[in-house]
Amino acid sequence: MNKKQTRGRFTGSLGFVLSAAGSAVGLGNIWRFPYLAAKDGGGTFLLFYLILVLTFGFTLLTTEIAIGRKTGQSPLTAYRKLQPKMGWLGLIACLIPMLILPYYSVIGGWVLKYLATYLTGGAQAAVDGNYFTGFITSIWSPILWFLIFLGATLFVVYKGVDAGIERMSKILMPVLLVLILCISCFSLTLSHTDDSGVTRTGLQGLLVYVVPNFDGMTLRKFLVILTDAMGQLFYSISVAMGIMITYGSYVKKETNLVKSVNQIEIFDTVVAFLAGMMIIPAVFIFSGTEGMSAGPTLMFQSLPKVFGAMGSIGVVVGIVFFVTVAFAALTSSVSIMEAIVSSAMDKFHISRQKACIAVTLITLVMGLAVCLGYNLLYFEAVLPNTPAGKNAQILDILDYISNYVMMPVLSIGTCILVGWMIKPKAIIDEVTLGGYRFRREKLYVVMVKFVTPLLLFFLLLQALGIIQF
Repeated sequence: MNKKQTRGRFTGSLGFVLSAAGSAVGLGNIWRFPYLAAKDGGGTFLLFYLILVLTFGFTLLTTEIAIGRKTGQSPLTAYRKLQPKMGWLGLIACLIPMLILPYYSVIGGWVLKYLATYLTGGAQAAVDGNYFTGFITSIWSPILWFLIFLGATLFVVYKGVDAGIERMSKILMPVLLVLILCISCFSLTLSHTDDSGVTRTGLQGLLVYVVPNFDGMTLRKFLVILTDAMGQLFYSISVAMGIMITYGSYVKKETNLVKSVNQIEIFDTVVAFLAGMMIIPAVFIFSGTEGMSAGPTLMFQSLPKVFGAMGSIGVVVGIVFFVTVAFAALTSSVSIMEAIVSSAMDKFHISRQKACIAVTLITLVMGLAVCLGYNLLYFEAVLPNTPAGKNAQILDILDYISNYVMMPVLSIGTCILVGWMIKPKAIIDEVTLGGYRFRREKLYVVMVKFVTPLLLFFLLLQALGIIQF
């Protein structure tokens, strides 16, 4: 069997778009996007995010997919093939998903735990604010659910590109979109009168979410929203993780990359918007603006309280919600593992099966450490970008190193490589292969050479605590 056959291919553009969108639509969209939107003024954050999607995000997404298809390699070897002096970028691109997969699988296990809780009649217990803390600080339960989620991820990746990843995406992504749409519409029909007699409706919550509010806008607030939106894009479109390079390497030469990138942008943005619409109005109705400031705990602590306040229908909504989140988490974890497995296959010329086993064993060890980081291995650390009074554990450290430091460094290096070494024409030629028109070509050149690396450098300085606001 030759190497090209071993690596596999997407059967068509639809499979590629759904798989790439499945990677992009994960916990970052359903968990992180809504709480950032709530924190940063709803519509104001949406406006910033949309502008960045069409410029910053488009540049990175186009670059990585084109690099993958042009080289036919996963990130570990793709960068070296383009420019031997920049081969170190491939190592970073491979290390990032290796750091992310363990803690992402742990969080995926948390989602499965909550789904099981709602399915087995424990919805009322989940309302208790101490339920989540009690779960993650226990020893064996988080490990069990982590193993189940990791096993599901391994099963799909082990099956290969077309039989595993593409087939899963074609099934789960339409279902995921329908579920998100249903919950979003349901949220808008809700209303609630609190103990003080104040009635809040879903439509009021929607306005809080979508209408930009520039009152009190300062330079500091502007920069906070800008950096939050840029940071979210890494999660939302799965760039700087080696994923899109990997998926790009599976794309046929006749596929219209311009059209595919546009479809991924639209799909991801719509899902991110709907995720906010299904969460923010519901939280606003039952908890007001105070509940919207719950931050990262919103999904596991605030939302169960919202479901509990809905009465009997809240159990059904809770089940549908956590099924939705579980699907989203799985599609993303599969792409993260695939980036590592594909790199191992290309670099060491081993079979998919051997690569899957090796990656799973490494993830298993690191994931166990993350689980135990809330009990036996508990310690307190302070990170440069950690808010005052908030301590970091193993999960937070892995997230910080991979997302806040390594991802900006990788993206800056990629922009330097494309913008100034091999030149943007190398990417443009790949994108326009087959005679397809690249309407945003001029924008792409300006962004990849100047704007994007400057924005990324600013983001990196902020993450390192050199710039504070």
